[in-house]
Amino acid sequence: MLPSGMAETPSPAQDTDLAALFVRPFRLLRPEGQTVPFIFASPHSGRRYPQSLAAASHLDPVMLRRSEDAFVDELFGEVTNLGAPLLAAEFPRAFLDVNRGIGEIDATMFAAPLELPVDLPSARVAAGLGVIPRIVRDGADIYRGKLAPEEAKARLEKLYRPYHQALAALVAETKDRFGVAVVVDCHSMPSTLGAPQIVLGDRYGASAAPALSRLAENAFLREGLSVARNTPYAGGHTTMLHGRVPEGIHALQIEINRGLYLEEEKIAKKPNFEALKLKLTAALTRIVKIDIAMLRAAPNLSAAAE
Repeated sequence: MLPSGMAETPSPAQDTDLAALFVRPFRLLRPEGQTVPFIFASPHSGRRYPQSLAAASHLDPVMLRRSEDAFVDELFGEVTNLGAPLLAAEFPRAFLDVNRGIGEIDATMFAAPLELPVDLPSARVAAGLGVIPRIVRDGADIYRGKLAPEEAKARLEKLYRPYHQALAALVAETKDRFGVAVVVDCHSMPSTLGAPQIVLGDRYGASAAPALSRLAENAFLREGLSVARNTPYAGGHTTMLHGRVPEGIHALQIEINRGLYLEEEKIAKKPNFEALKLKLTAALTRIVKIDIAMLRAAPNLSAAAE
């Protein structure tokens, strides 16, 4: 018997989609040979929804996809032709958000105490946007009841850790090869009135060299796209984790306005999807050609601020 109010979900053996995700939680697309010190990551474009998630939720499939950075992995799909690898999560953001710290858990979502380290409560977790989200983008609750505590352990051990281990390995491999490494964390954002078309997040200069952020801004402007920096998105867990500028490791978050390419209510591509992809690829072509010396020589920003 399940505790009262706990959502009944199929076991992993019954849930073929979840079983498949546990076997392959991400796709790693590599170029024939890596020729640039860039790694592209798409943590929120996964669209393999476990049957157990659908069974535990009172939301319909389209509502569940509201948090998804739909098709962002496809928009950035040409980066392998530019000499850079692309890491893309297969699991959906509504199921697990790898752009959160592993301890950003809302323990009240579970029917029994968790045998996992849990961070001190934060505004983000309280809002339902922890590593295991409670809500989708529009604020609707995902689950009909409490989850079994084993759910948290399985998602973190079999999805979260493998994704971050793969990204860390790519960073180390790239740094060894080129002396520097740049993680580009790829996202999309809901369209709102007056929102820019592109938002670059470098944690206000803490996660990427100014030369890299300037080059990225100019590259997108050259393609006729409006650009803002750090507002309203300055970067999340990935940029904080990998943005170590004094070590020659940089992290830049790119947010694309969904109104440019997506029918947001239907989660369907607009007819101009391929045209936008061409513009993005042209901008990325300029970005990856940055002089590596500018990244090696990046100053210790914390020291410079003193």
